[in-house]
Amino acid sequence: MADTRQYGDLATQLLLESRRSTQTDTLAKYNDPLVRSLIREQRELEKSASTLMEAELNTRGPPPPGLLIIQTAINRNKRCLLAYHTHRLSMLQNLYWACGGALPHLLTNSDLRSRMSPHEVDYLRQYNASLMEFRSDFTYELDIMSGIEKPPKEIHVRVRVVRECGVVQTENGSIDFKRGERYVVRRADVENLIVQGFLEEV
Repeated sequence: MADTRQYGDLATQLLLESRRSTQTDTLAKYNDPLVRSLIREQRELEKSASTLMEAELNTRGPPPPGLLIIQTAINRNKRCLLAYHTHRLSMLQNLYWACGGALPHLLTNSDLRSRMSPHEVDYLRQYNASLMEFRSDFTYELDIMSGIEKPPKEIHVRVRVVRECGVVQTENGSIDFKRGERYVVRRADVENLIVQGFLEEV
């Protein structure tokens, strides 16, 4: 059976995947075979464009109309690849901030990790390192990792330990958080633990 696929079909599949991911608000598995196929198509198109340009140079005539079609397909494929990867990076950044910037918590989630490419894992690590470096300049004035949707009304917060998290160093000393127990602690000391689900406000 003859291959009836047209230029741009693979790129359209990537965009449809991104749209489904947006509609369901979930990160779909990285589609490595489709991305690689699209890159192969790009190389074939670039070879075809080079061949047409060489032929046009030999004849010294106007560029053939096929060259415009191929160049349009190349540009569209590039835009679709960039849109797909930008969408995924945006989703990963949202997940990162949703868990309070706790990268280990994010990367130990085996379901999420299986949906990421190795390059995306590297990106998250570099993103986290950049934020930590930036954050170190404001350690005493501002915590850029804390949530801003619900500003705290009090300095202290009552929490209940949902999952064992061990001994945590705070400004006032160390606290051994044991499952089921309740504590009154400074919000700034336990904000990340609340976001990660180790503690819950009561």
